Amino acid sequence: MLDGYTGESPKNRPPAAAGAQMLRLFRDIDGPAVSPQGCVACVGAFDGLHLGHQALIRQTVERARVLGLPSAVVCFEPLPREFFSPNDPPPRLMLPGARLRMLEAMGVDIVGQLRFNKALTQLDAIEFIDRILVDRLHAREVWVGPDFRFGRGRGGDLAVLRERGAQAGFVAAAIEPLSLGDERVSSSVIRAALSSGDFTTVTRLLGRPYAIGGRVVHGKQLGRTLGFPTANLRFCKRPALQGIYATWVHGVGDRPWPSVSSFGTRPTVDGVEPLLEAHLFDFDGDLYGKRIDVEFVAKLRDEEKFDGLDALTAQMERDAAAARTLLQQ
Repeated sequence: MLDGYTGESPKNRPPAAAGAQMLRLFRDIDGPAVSPQGCVACVGAFDGLHLGHQALIRQTVERARVLGLPSAVVCFEPLPREFFSPNDPPPRLMLPGARLRMLEAMGVDIVGQLRFNKALTQLDAIEFIDRILVDRLHAREVWVGPDFRFGRGRGGDLAVLRERGAQAGFVAAAIEPLSLGDERVSSSVIRAALSSGDFTTVTRLLGRPYAIGGRVVHGKQLGRTLGFPTANLRFCKRPALQGIYATWVHGVGDRPWPSVSSFGTRPTVDGVEPLLEAHLFDFDGDLYGKRIDVEFVAKLRDEEKFDGLDALTAQMERDAAAARTLLQQ
């Protein structure tokens, strides 16, 4: 699986701290203690790592540094809503590899990217606390977002965490909701903004431009035969946006590269899996296997099916011209 991500473009991504250790990752409920000395942990789905998520993670990292302990983030893969609604999953903002790289860049020491499966859904709130936060992490402090619920039937909340923590030797707290103006920062609001092409709102709530990245893979090379060679990235989840976009590609030189990108299932050529195809203007080089980031700037149009390749090519030329104008290229 290609672990594409929606993180900062390379020029904006924070550097890792000097001398920082490699991120430690665990996936399973059971196993030896990951942090026998204790840690400060936070728990959440963390799809997109928007400003609200970042506030929670920063609080966790800062408290860990004050106490001289590692910081830990507990999240889930697949997302709970993906597990419970496999035929109609929510649009995904960020793939798991992206989440790990951004968490590491934020200074997190340990990530429990737990396998969200039947066994996990059967844990009640106390079992979740005991087996993950106590046995695996030896948490000293646990931080959650506002309205956080967990455990079988969503029976756990902050009150349950605090009560069990008093018995097990940790304290629990929640951060305040984060709003920008009158707008609550949430993944659902970002998904809706992406669907409508409102990248101004998306950038404001994420704290960075929306981008998808990964390693360039081979496609059918149809674009090359039509005069529009593309760098292709697979996206193994239901995407939060589809269509044709003006984009910047990062990772191919010392500056962002202007481009026009198609993201979707390519109905004219009977595509199935979501594929991001970026055509870099006036670029000549081999990008296969190279990690790139495609930053979305503006939506040009929806994906549509054309009556043959000639009509498709003509539209691609119009799309490229419109993207060049938007990017002033």
